[in-house]
Amino acid sequence: MGERERTVRVRLGDYLPQLAFLFILLSAAIKIAHARTVKAEAQAAEAHHVAGEESLKRQLAEARMAAMQAQVEPHFLFNTLASIDHLIETDPPRASQMQKNLIALLRASMPAMRDKAASLGRELEVVRPYLEILKVRMGARLQAQVSVPEGLSSADFPPMMLQSLVENAIKHGLEPKAEGGTLTVSAEVVHGKLAVTVADTGVGFGRAPTAGTGMGLQNIRERLKLIYGDAAELRIAENAPSGTRVSIVVPYKMPT
Repeated sequence: MGERERTVRVRLGDYLPQLAFLFILLSAAIKIAHARTVKAEAQAAEAHHVAGEESLKRQLAEARMAAMQAQVEPHFLFNTLASIDHLIETDPPRASQMQKNLIALLRASMPAMRDKAASLGRELEVVRPYLEILKVRMGARLQAQVSVPEGLSSADFPPMMLQSLVENAIKHGLEPKAEGGTLTVSAEVVHGKLAVTVADTGVGFGRAPTAGTGMGLQNIRERLKLIYGDAAELRIAENAPSGTRVSIVVPYKMPT
């Protein structure tokens, strides 16, 4: 028993600097999430009083999105940290990789929460490590692929929406399915519009026992309407042979 305890202590000791850094990032993320929730609720309350003003309608939609994001993040972070803690003893290499992906996710997502404008490439910097973390947690039940041409990385794309679609596809499409499935993120330009699609082979739209209220998709629709007017849309369709395809279509614009 003494030999086993010494071995475990050595393994944990090897990871103490990384874990300390991770805890610092996690604490900062939780504080930011809490502050953002308080600020978002205050913004929403203020915007309700003067909802007739277009600028404040946009503020209300942004506040709702920020509040929703703030509620999701701590739950995901704690689950991921628990997985890392377990893997340190059972599979140290996977623990190390999961830790790196979490740090990459936190670094990429924090600026995105503050920016009103973003690029598709920046949104993918959030989605890629998020998917890698979920692949470790779900194992063979999740196959994920990001198929986006490099030339589209600089294209304008609103922040936080893509990650919300990915989270929704996993939570309500793939996780409820016993064998899991495949999630694909793709993008293309058609007739001057940038279409970014999240497709899954899950249980299908609205068929999961964990089906939510649809507030997340409604918030995306509202934000698209306020930012682009009638020039953008959210499309939802069945995927073949199973699952759902959700696309965000916005005007294709590259930075000048």
